[in-house]
Amino acid sequence: MNQEVENVELELFLEGIYRYYGFDFRHYIRSSLLRRIQNRLRIEGIPTITRLLDQVLRDKEMLDKVLHDFSIRVTEMFRDPGFFRALRQEVIPYLRELPEIRIWHAGCATGEEVYSMAILLKEEGLTQRSKIYATDMSESAIEKCQRGAYPLKQMQIYTKNYMEAGGTIAFSEYYQTDHQYAYFLPELRDNIMFAQHNLVTDGSFNEFHLIICRNVMIYFDTTLQQQVHKLFYSSLAADGFLGLGNKESIVQLDKHLRYVEFNPNERIYRKVTLGGESII
Repeated sequence: MNQEVENVELELFLEGIYRYYGFDFRHYIRSSLLRRIQNRLRIEGIPTITRLLDQVLRDKEMLDKVLHDFSIRVTEMFRDPGFFRALRQEVIPYLRELPEIRIWHAGCATGEEVYSMAILLKEEGLTQRSKIYATDMSESAIEKCQRGAYPLKQMQIYTKNYMEAGGTIAFSEYYQTDHQYAYFLPELRDNIMFAQHNLVTDGSFNEFHLIICRNVMIYFDTTLQQQVHKLFYSSLAADGFLGLGNKESIVQLDKHLRYVEFNPNERIYRKVTLGGESII
């Protein structure tokens, strides 16, 4: 297909979804979206993006498939173990002083990192006074989070990550298995609230002491990154923490969004209170 025609189709596709459903992907990196759309075209046997848009506008199930495609991110339990080790050793001591701890996993995908946090809080004795809010724009992703079932073949790497992140017991204590899946214990979900939330169009819904949004904004253009960072800043409590992915940073933020580098190697930042110094 002519590349110029395909680019025009892509722009019309994004505009159509936004106008009809309110889902705004117009500031996502185009190359990433195009790969995902082309994959959906192959799966469905649809010849063009225009034909796909026609189906999306007429069939909510097709929309759900596209939303799931757009939300897919590579993730795993205790991904980047150094990040979770830093949370355990450096951030948790501050959170431990709070009477109530509110944590937001924004763009949680299928929930592996959410369960990682639930395990960490359990081992630190903080489950009872913690609340984890796990959100994603994809309804199917949230449903997978709620099930807490992951392929059994992944447990070997997850166990390795867990131990490197400072795990204290056998990782297998946290799940039961059948021949295909590991089912994480229901008690791990007791302090987790799952909900749909779109970082592009939805606003702040609480005040949090820790916000984790890792490897999500690498798919956003600069304008959208600025917008989402403003949302996070307004959602953080005074002295709250922000955890990003290892390819993400806040160095180009609006000067009014003020943080200190709490652990620069693991991309953990802390909101500056009035009178504090800023890295910006």
